[in-house]
Amino acid sequence: MNKTTVTAFVAGLLFGLGLLLSGMANPEKVLAFLDLAGNWDPSLGLVMVGAILVALPAFTWAKGRQRSLMNEALELPTRSDIDRPLVVGSLLFGAGWGLAGFCPGPAVVATGAGELKAVIFTVAMLTGMTAFQRFRRLATA
Repeated sequence: MNKTTVTAFVAGLLFGLGLLLSGMANPEKVLAFLDLAGNWDPSLGLVMVGAILVALPAFTWAKGRQRSLMNEALELPTRSDIDRPLVVGSLLFGAGWGLAGFCPGPAVVATGAGELKAVIFTVAMLTGMTAFQRFRRLATA
C-alpha cells in the first residue's frame, strides 16, 4: 500500500470513529436533533460546531496552496452561485436526512456495523446516485 492509501484509510477510520462517538451514526439521535417541536436534542449541533471549528483553519490554510501535504493537487470548489440544481439537491438531501435520520457518512458507518435501516438507506442512496448519473448522461447526450 502506498502512503496516500494509508492516509485515506486512517482519515476514514478517524471520521467513522468520530461519527460513532458523537452519535451521528445513530438515526434516533439525529431525528431528535431535527425535532424542534418535540423532544429536541441540541447535542448534534454542538458536534457540528466543533467540526466547523476544527475544519475552518485547515480550509483557510488550504486556500493558499496548490498541493496537499501528500503532494497531491488541491482542487477546492470555486463556484459560489446558487442555482436550481443546488437548491433541489439540498432539499432532497435534507428531506432524506429528516426521514431516515442518516446522511451518507453516518449511513456507511452504520452499514458497516450491520444496521439494517442503514443498509436499506445506503442501497437506496447508491441507487439514486446511479439513476442521477444515467439521467444526466441522457440529458446531455
